[in-house]
Amino acid sequence: MAADLAEKTDRYCELLAKALDAARVASPEGTPMAAAAGECREMAVAYLEDARYFREEGDLVNALAAASYGHGWLDAGARLGLFEIPKGHLFAV
Repeated sequence: MAADLAEKTDRYCELLAKALDAARVASPEGTPMAAAAGECREMAVAYLEDARYFREEGDLVNALAAASYGHGWLDAGARLGLFEIPKGHLFAV
């Protein structure tokens, strides 16, 4: 079971990192929507950093939770139209 959790944690961290690279702010810089997108991105980055920290510490449950929360911030931003996103498996939208 621990091996499955480790693999899933690593997969979710990689998925979040790829999603962060792929998401583009949809609104012009300086607009309230662009600011909101920036805040969503900041939260996703912070959760990815937390996930990596927890992973290094061997805390797989919190690492997976952090990666999931981070991806949730990006998915919510994409659903609200804050990000332009590619089609495919990186987003739930």
